[in-house]
Amino acid sequence: MLHHMLKALFLSACLVCATVANAKTTLIELKIGGMIALGDLVVPEDGALKDSAVLITHGTLAHKDMELVESLQALLAERGIASLAHSLTFSQDRRTGMYDCAKPHMHAHEDAVVEIAAWADWLKTRGVKNISVLGHSRGGNQVAWFAAEKGGMEKVVLLAPALGLSGRVAAAIFKRRHGADILPHLKKASALKAQGKGDTLLDVPGFIYCKKGKATARAISSYYGEDARRNAIANIGKINVPVLVIAGTKDTAVPDVPKRIKPIADGKKVQLKMIEDADHMFLDFFVEDAADTIAEFLKKAE
Repeated sequence: MLHHMLKALFLSACLVCATVANAKTTLIELKIGGMIALGDLVVPEDGALKDSAVLITHGTLAHKDMELVESLQALLAERGIASLAHSLTFSQDRRTGMYDCAKPHMHAHEDAVVEIAAWADWLKTRGVKNISVLGHSRGGNQVAWFAAEKGGMEKVVLLAPALGLSGRVAAAIFKRRHGADILPHLKKASALKAQGKGDTLLDVPGFIYCKKGKATARAISSYYGEDARRNAIANIGKINVPVLVIAGTKDTAVPDVPKRIKPIADGKKVQLKMIEDADHMFLDFFVEDAADTIAEFLKKAE
């Protein structure tokens, strides 16, 4: 434990220095679906984007500049790995920071699959032949969906991934979180979507982490309706490249990851690595443990 505490102090003091001294960061703008999406390209100290990189997708309503993502990019660069972390647009132009809950929700869970594909294509046009993808939390669920549906990736890393909820479970969580029933709103949203009116805004008592506001019929249907494509376990089974799943032993956000991944983890195609005492965000020295595990996986010849 003392060793980990010393590592944490060293990491906190030197992470910014490492970002500047050992890597080159470039802000990238990419037009996707009429919106400008933002990404941070971080390459090792020689400053050259070579033939391999990892594409990083953040978690629920988050962004590329969150501490976990920035730390991972800096630490991977120290280990000689280039990365591109992007912020999902959530139907907003040049979005920064956490999602503003005062804004109406006009985004869908599956929009991320389109945006991940667009960023992967951007890397390919820059000569990157070997692209791996990494997703944290809900981003892990979306990355698994992307990798299963699109293919063509080198490797897949799922960091504390959301494994996918049925509509029934999502409704139960909604009721516990917001003290209201989503089902009447979902029924109305589904009917509007079937009529081709998915962009219709509806008043809702809550949406994901946000309190009451507005959301489109398409957004409500996407996040609270049934969709087998959100099943990360099924998607992992369709991925034809090596998959690494990383979980923290003290993660209370997605505590079922070890139990559900172990039956499919054969140590070859699917690997499960546990980080002792890490929670969902892998902050302080735990992010360094995660970076070590990821770098070893990405560099290992298959």
